[in-house]
Amino acid sequence: VHLEQSGGGQVQPGGSLRLSCAASGSIFRIGAMAWHRQAPGKQRELVASITSGGNTNYADSVKGRFTLSRDNAKNTVYLQMSSLKPEDTAVYYCYAYADFSAHWGQGTQVTVSS
Repeated sequence: VHLEQSGGGQVQPGGSLRLSCAASGSIFRIGAMAWHRQAPGKQRELVASITSGGNTNYADSVKGRFTLSRDNAKNTVYLQMSSLKPEDTAVYYCYAYADFSAHWGQGTQVTVSS
């Protein structure tokens, strides 16, 4: 299973970005998918997760600002990030539980700065 991330970059505070993560390869079944992030000097933390049925869970710090969605036909998740703050700056990693194993994307930098 390969997770290909796209999106990210630099944006001013209050701006928006969208991250995408597409799973490919010989996949029998994908369960939950999620986005984690890791800021410099901090531990990796869960940002948002979504089950195969579409149930979502968000970190308190992003509730109301981030929206996670999923297209099961494309094995892709999308993280729409709005009202971005400097503290959202981090490397964002896609995660998928597929075929009884955990898989991670390569990471993408999100920088929120004026």
